[in-house]
Amino acid sequence: MQNFADQCLDMAQAILSHNLEAINEDGTIRPIDGEHSRTDEPGHAALAIGEYYRLTNDTKFGDYDLVDLVARTVTAQTFTDEEAENGLAYAALGLLSFSPAKERNPVWERLLEQTQETLDKRLLQRSDYDNHLQSFNIAKAVTRFSMGLSKKDETGKLVDRFIERIKENSTAGFMDDEPAKIGGCFDLYGILSFVFIRQSLQLHANMHLRDRKLPSLRTHAEKYLKMLPDIVRLDGMGWSYGRGIGAYGQMHCISLILQSLRDGWITDTDKPKYIDLLRRLFQFFFLTYVDREHGFLVIRDDERTTGDNHTTRMANFDAARYLCQWARLARSIGGAMDAKPSTPKRVSRFVVFDKSHKKEQGLFMYHDPESGLHVQIPLISQGRERFSDSLAFPHAPGVIDWPVCKYAPILLPELTFGDKVIIPSFYGKRCTIRQGLRGALTFSYEQPDLITKDEEFVSGLGSCKVTWTFTGGKMTSEFVFSVKQQVSMDSMRYVIALGMPHSQYRSGMTFTNGPEGLRPAVVKDDFHAEWDTESVTADPAYKTYWGKLHYLQSLKRDHPLIMRPGQQYRLTVEFEPDLAMADE
Repeated sequence: MQNFADQCLDMAQAILSHNLEAINEDGTIRPIDGEHSRTDEPGHAALAIGEYYRLTNDTKFGDYDLVDLVARTVTAQTFTDEEAENGLAYAALGLLSFSPAKERNPVWERLLEQTQETLDKRLLQRSDYDNHLQSFNIAKAVTRFSMGLSKKDETGKLVDRFIERIKENSTAGFMDDEPAKIGGCFDLYGILSFVFIRQSLQLHANMHLRDRKLPSLRTHAEKYLKMLPDIVRLDGMGWSYGRGIGAYGQMHCISLILQSLRDGWITDTDKPKYIDLLRRLFQFFFLTYVDREHGFLVIRDDERTTGDNHTTRMANFDAARYLCQWARLARSIGGAMDAKPSTPKRVSRFVVFDKSHKKEQGLFMYHDPESGLHVQIPLISQGRERFSDSLAFPHAPGVIDWPVCKYAPILLPELTFGDKVIIPSFYGKRCTIRQGLRGALTFSYEQPDLITKDEEFVSGLGSCKVTWTFTGGKMTSEFVFSVKQQVSMDSMRYVIALGMPHSQYRSGMTFTNGPEGLRPAVVKDDFHAEWDTESVTADPAYKTYWGKLHYLQSLKRDHPLIMRPGQQYRLTVEFEPDLAMADE
């Protein structure tokens, strides 16, 4: 993997060359035009530089003194007034990257005494978290003990607590990032947490503790690892639902694979498969998000955008950090990346995240190699967000798209009853996969109680049954609503968002819709709705993580419907996407 390591180093150097200049004298980060800085950005910059030092052992980068830059960013992060747990954890690991002993750490020596004292106190001050923020507590504990700031090592206890919370909130052993209220926010933050904890333990001064904790982490991290062969699309697109996706949907998955290869979690038999995944993930990341002329990451432009919690500066420093990590891991793993692509197989799988008497949650994945149709239907909570990223529709970027940081009932009927807006998403019961006639594959679930788009159960109103049927490259959705007493439904709408991959930053092999689009056909509509098409090409608010949205096709009923008990109200829509590749 030496060539891969060299390529990652070259890209990291290019990214740093464009972003180190953004570090101000006081250690804060200067944003690019049109964006605002985040309080945790100095920490991300510190860890990116720390990873570069671990890889190259260089304290100079052109005219930049890296030790001085890290000292400045660590200082800025230490004295940040606002709560920024992740920034402090990143800064701590950036500091620790230069040496586990403060007596031999050049960055620690550059810090003023007041900064050293304040940093020590902030690393000690910890809140107890039941989500991914606990991984940041682990990083702070690793730094505090390894630097000799504390004789008591809390790392093991915090790792155990992290694992215990996973077991408490998921019957299948996945990380629920928002267990409050309905619970069940199973998304990319699970992979992020395991990657960050593993990176923290690698820097721990006590390698024996690391070796003791790795088996329990492996038990749960492997669950995500085993999902990747069914998640990664043929064009290399990785995790594509939930929060924090886009470029991070590639980077976190690549890190998990490389860490697992280094740690021996992947058998020799499976190595070719995962090396092929790694190659495809990296190629998609490089072609889709890297400006190949100038060498920096592009996550926002005229055609695409990303979530508000990611700035361009942060993404660039994170990319530089990951590229350095990948180069270091690749050198440790050795070997070559010439694994032959595995023969695409039909995938029809429902991964259970949590199953209890109250609710079932998981991810349905379907891939038909002949047509190229590859979708993911998440049946999960969206956490604190109220956007479309986690709704239970077939996620297939470039083919079936949705807007970033906006809510729209994509391929789902949204029913309004007064102040209650109902959508059949977030949870199910009796989730099943069935094999039908002529190779048809059916995924279905029920909702005994309807639920609002804000994830609040509406007891006594009604119920819903959802069925998705896949036959080759054709899919059929059926939604059957029943009410428990006569009620007036104020309106109904169902939205199809039509977009395209980025015109410049894209893989030529990435999937898109051909001239005939999704070819939707309404088979049954008991709501008697009508189609309406809205052009959003000129609207800068309608972008995806990958490209621009151009049209919203909405099936709407904007006048009341009296729904009666004992009667079923059905909406059945068929699709047979005209799949094509971007550069065909």
